[in-house]
Amino acid sequence: MDDSLELAQRIADICYDKMAVNTLVLDMRELSVMCDYFVIANAPTRVQIADITRAIDDAMSADGCHAQSIQGRHENTWVLLDYGNVIVHLFLSQERAFYNLEGLWSKAPVVYAPDDERERAAQSKSNSIES
Repeated sequence: MDDSLELAQRIADICYDKMAVNTLVLDMRELSVMCDYFVIANAPTRVQIADITRAIDDAMSADGCHAQSIQGRHENTWVLLDYGNVIVHLFLSQERAFYNLEGLWSKAPVVYAPDDERERAAQSKSNSIES
């Protein structure tokens, strides 16, 4: 596994832990020269977007990985955190639907979705308990 994918997955997990919704990691390597991965997530409120942004920034900074740029932090409707090979898009739910990055980049495969991963793990655990 490459370092960029590990970083993207770690950021996606932080989003999930902070109650972001529908968190996805898209593999952009074959489609764009701007980055290797997009992390896309949304939340219903600006306060929650601010909290998720702060959690990502704090965790990455603690690991010595500083964002090259953070845009939209004051409005908290669409926040973009640029970590070089990984670009994070945090949206208010209605903004995500409007901009539809998944549709724009529909050829980019989803390589990680913590919501799905944890749902499968919980289902597997539930099935083993029932057996």
